[in-house]
Amino acid sequence: MNYTEIALTFDVAGETLLGIAAIPQAPRDCGVLVVVGGPQYRAGSHRQFLLLSRRLAGAGYPVFRFDCRGMGDSSGAARSFEAVCEDIGAAIDAFQRPFPELRRVVLWGLCDAASAIPLYLRATGDPRAAGVVLLNPWVRSEAGLALTRVKHYYGQRLTQRQFWNKLLTGKLNVAAALRGLLKNIVTARKKPDLLDRALSFRERMAEGLKSFRGEVLLILSGRDYTAREFIGHVAADPAWSGWLDAENVSRADIPGADHTFSTAAWRGKVENETLRWLAKPGAND
Repeated sequence: MNYTEIALTFDVAGETLLGIAAIPQAPRDCGVLVVVGGPQYRAGSHRQFLLLSRRLAGAGYPVFRFDCRGMGDSSGAARSFEAVCEDIGAAIDAFQRPFPELRRVVLWGLCDAASAIPLYLRATGDPRAAGVVLLNPWVRSEAGLALTRVKHYYGQRLTQRQFWNKLLTGKLNVAAALRGLLKNIVTARKKPDLLDRALSFRERMAEGLKSFRGEVLLILSGRDYTAREFIGHVAADPAWSGWLDAENVSRADIPGADHTFSTAAWRGKVENETLRWLAKPGAND
């Protein structure tokens, strides 16, 4: 093993947070900060964050994964992804403190952690952020989810043999299925201002990413409503216009993968895509 792992504690607003740093024997001057979202702690679902950290550290990249306030072994009250900017900034400080040669960091996050990162960029403009890796970013809204269901779930159902078997054998509750479809169509057609007045976090995400001059890697699962909803939202919302086509944005799709990349093969592809992107000129300059 050509890296070591050490525990680091640091304070945020009077609370003590814990993280694990994986440090290569010959560390590069840019590391990776894994931001953890949702009801998870620093190991991640299926130990994904732990395994990712060790793979990247084995390639020479220092990695720090930590528990936000109220999660895992960190004290304090749990908070939403919209309220972890202090945690992220303090984690970068803690990561750099014992390693002054670490000039800049890449911020890496899945789901609502991938949404917290652009909010952090917008709020702080932190010059230490060299790049970001976003996996299946969370932009959930009632209308967005309904539209995703109409476009993907119901369309797929019509191509499934199981659906037609149930229909032809009388085992399908046709009335209930139609009610569900109509409800989703009506919800998807509602105007955002009538349905959800709290759209600001999506707009702030767009502003954070559009103003960011570093490199961005977007990794999307092929079998995930959150990923599909994100792409649908980006395509439809003027606040995101042109972002996917920006020169500093790279995209990697992993066909068949679920939301958390739950198999070794899918996790391996995420690790490979991350390493390939980190090796690009400019990805961590």
